[in-house]
This record gives sequence, C-alpha cells and structure tokens, in this order.
Amino acid sequence: MEWRVTVLCENTVPVPGLIGEHGFAALVESPNGIILFDTGQGFGLIANANRLKKDLRQVDKLVFSHGHFDHTGGLLAFLGIHGPVPVVAHEDVLLERFRLMPIGPTEKQVSIGIPWTESYVTTRGAIFQFTSEFSEVIPGAYVTGEVPRVTDFETGDPKFSIKQNGSFIPDPFRDDYSLILKSSKGLIVILGCAHAGLINILKYAAEKTGIDKVHAVLGGTHLGFSAEEQLTETIKALKADFDVDILAVSHCTGQKPIARLAAEFGEKFDFAPVSYTLEV
Repeated sequence: MEWRVTVLCENTVPVPGLIGEHGFAALVESPNGIILFDTGQGFGLIANANRLKKDLRQVDKLVFSHGHFDHTGGLLAFLGIHGPVPVVAHEDVLLERFRLMPIGPTEKQVSIGIPWTESYVTTRGAIFQFTSEFSEVIPGAYVTGEVPRVTDFETGDPKFSIKQNGSFIPDPFRDDYSLILKSSKGLIVILGCAHAGLINILKYAAEKTGIDKVHAVLGGTHLGFSAEEQLTETIKALKADFDVDILAVSHCTGQKPIARLAAEFGEKFDFAPVSYTLEV
C-alpha cells in the first residue's frame, strides 16, 4: 500500500451507525506517516473514526483546507483525544469569515469561520505551522499553498466575505488548500471545498510536481454553489486536459452537479460519503 484515504466526515452516510454532517474530513495513511485532512464540524469525527476502527491518536499532522467551521469545527474534539499536534495551514485559516444567507425576509452576513481564536486552540495543543507555499507535509504528500487563479470561468460563490476596515469584502480564499499525494498511478488530489477552482488546483498540482497524470480527485468541489457556466467549463477542462481515473466528489459539490458529473464520467465517477476508501 502506498496510500489509503478514508472519508471520516461528509454530509451523507451509506450505512447505519455512522454520522453524517455538513462538512468534510479525510484520514490519509501511508507507510511514511498519517495525515488528518480537515475535521468536519465536530459531530461525527470521533464517532466515525471509532466505528471505522481508525485510531486518530496515531495522526502525525493535521492539515486544514481552509477556515470554515465545517472543516475546522472538530479541532477541539480531535485535540482532546490526540493531544498536541502540528497543524499545517495558511495563516488566513483563523480569519473571521461570513456568508450572505437568508434570515427571515432578508439576507444577512452570517459568521461561518473557525469557531475559536488562535490563543484558545494553541493553549489546547494546536501547533500551527503556517505556510503559503507548496510544501511537503510527509514524504510524498504536499499541501498546495496559495493556488494561482489562472482560469477565467472559476469565479466561485460571491456570497462569501471577510471583514476589512469595518466593511465586508469578497473572500479571496488565499487559504484554500488541497492535499496532493504522489503515487505510482499518478497524483491523488484531495479537496476541501476547492474554492480556488478545481481546474486551477489541478493545473497547479501538475506544475509543482511535474506530473500530468491525475489518478484520483476526491472531496468537495463547491460546484453546487457556483454558476452553471463554471460546472460546464470544469467538465470540458477535465475531459480535455486531465485523464482522471477516479472522480470521487462529495460534500459541497451539490446534488445536481453530482448527477451531471456521474452522467458525464460514467464508470470513472464515484460518490465519496463517510467511510469511502481509496487505496493505491
């Protein structure tokens, strides 16, 4: 075995006994170390890991894909059973984040960022290792760092924001990270939400690793919250530029985009709920 990736938190569950929640977390195991990629909201991480017989105390590093509550909310629960742990992330992971959401008859800015301050989680064992660069986490596993936006169609969701000088501005998502694994079958790309754009991420992964072959893409794509044009152009680019063997998306991809991706990619498509496992 080179890599085993197991989804521990996701919106859906395939069998009784597991917990679904709006969020994402995946355990990445290899002979060279173990990474926890995101922690979900915190409702299902520990229970699902126990149910799937995954010992989170063996995790060497935690990687955050970005600073939203549904990816960082399980941090305290994880620290409670693991103790101090290196946390690889962009420094923006700690920003206060918002999304414009319907509240009654109007839309309001709702806080959706990491639920705690830096001092709160560091005193409980989070050892932040901030980076903005493409960096190796354990042998063969890399965090993308800040992903350049090179496509013109990956515009994302305009309702996300941060505060700057007392005003709300569009969230630049500098901290949107993915995890890149080198394998004998090609790259394995694990997404949190792909706020940077799936094609931007794949292009950058190929550029930084020098490997064009993408064996698998797993995780959230946020295509369910983006314009229809982005989904259409993403499908075109996936077919034209990347020969992906496995497209195992979930979480924020959305039901309609998932149905379309399944139709477009046929046997290469796979849904990735809690307990989904990819092994190379």
